[in-house]
Amino acid sequence: MRKLAVGLVAVLGLALVPGTAVGSAGAAGLGWNATWAASPHAPTDVFGPGWGTVGFDDHTVRQVVRISDGGAAVRIRLSNAYGTSPLVVTGATVARTEQGAAVRPNTVRHLTFGGGRSVTVPVGGEVVGDLAPLAVAPLSQVTVTLYLAGKTGPATGHAFASATSWRASGDHRADAAADAFTETSTSWYYLDAVEVVDATPRREVVVAFGDSITDGTASTVDADNRYPDELAERLRGRRGVVNAGIGGSRVLNDSSCFGEKATARFERDALAQPDVRTVILLEGINDIGFNQFPIDCTTPNPVVTAAELIAGYRDLIGQAHAKGVRVVGGTLLPFKGAAYYTDAGEAVRDEVNAWIRTSGEFDAVVDFDRAMADPADPDALRPAYDSGDRLHPNDVGYRAMAEAVDLSVL
Repeated sequence: MRKLAVGLVAVLGLALVPGTAVGSAGAAGLGWNATWAASPHAPTDVFGPGWGTVGFDDHTVRQVVRISDGGAAVRIRLSNAYGTSPLVVTGATVARTEQGAAVRPNTVRHLTFGGGRSVTVPVGGEVVGDLAPLAVAPLSQVTVTLYLAGKTGPATGHAFASATSWRASGDHRADAAADAFTETSTSWYYLDAVEVVDATPRREVVVAFGDSITDGTASTVDADNRYPDELAERLRGRRGVVNAGIGGSRVLNDSSCFGEKATARFERDALAQPDVRTVILLEGINDIGFNQFPIDCTTPNPVVTAAELIAGYRDLIGQAHAKGVRVVGGTLLPFKGAAYYTDAGEAVRDEVNAWIRTSGEFDAVVDFDRAMADPADPDALRPAYDSGDRLHPNDVGYRAMAEAVDLSVL
């Protein structure tokens, strides 16, 4: 069992450090664009204890996110989708980021929810904050700070953030300085979206949907080098780009550690994003490989055929088209040499990629496979793009993925 768990860590490139009621829309007549997101899932201690499984009690949690699109005002969404009790948020602020856990003093804004500074998020629910008058620029960083005065129980969040979050004891939501924030995590908690005001909604938001490769596993922490981040840099505020990747996610099967299957979470994490126009779908390699790791996080873990994966893609395409959303299909990256690689799995990947390229069922295709393959061995990642686990790209590789996207198809 330990060998299998170690293998799974290698596959995901992860070391877990865990850390619908709807509020006021803010102002009548205003539209909103998604500018940042993190798909929520249940906390897990499979790789060791952390903040998420224990939760918070008289803690302030400060989280820094880089937004893709700008606007004259912002609002946030908080999720208690996997909580075991109502989540009481005593107060929250948003500010422009200074450095680390510090924020710019004259930019701190106390957030409200339906006009009040505190809010209770029901079990399984979400709340949307009111408009906060804070002008933000594309590709800038904002800091969201939550004060949780009471015991929260297990915390809904996003384990593999590739970003630092900070924690302090007591109420430090309005602190500009970082002094009180002495504990760190590389997970996000409760915060699942930041949106910017848009007086003329254009339906131009791009959602990158997938697994750990979309999530940015093995990218440099705090550098914002995930492939959706690099895509946002190419677009430079012309369109918002949000990341709906979850490390370990699969198309066809749920996980107790890595969230619901793609066909179940697609509506919430992709299609419900404000002003979504296009989804880039890159998922399926875990469906192919996880039969090699029969542990709690990966069960059920049946052998998956190409036909079954294609049926899952057709489900996702149908869901998107029913909402008027375009879907760009991403071919599955090479994985020869990865911990869960098999020749049989490679045959499934080849068949799936051939269908993605030639079926015509996607609105467009981005051929990540060919962009990332080693010319000397097309079943393997190009060495210059490999993080070292033969599965996840490094920072240079994530940049190459973003450059492989034809912006005209978005």
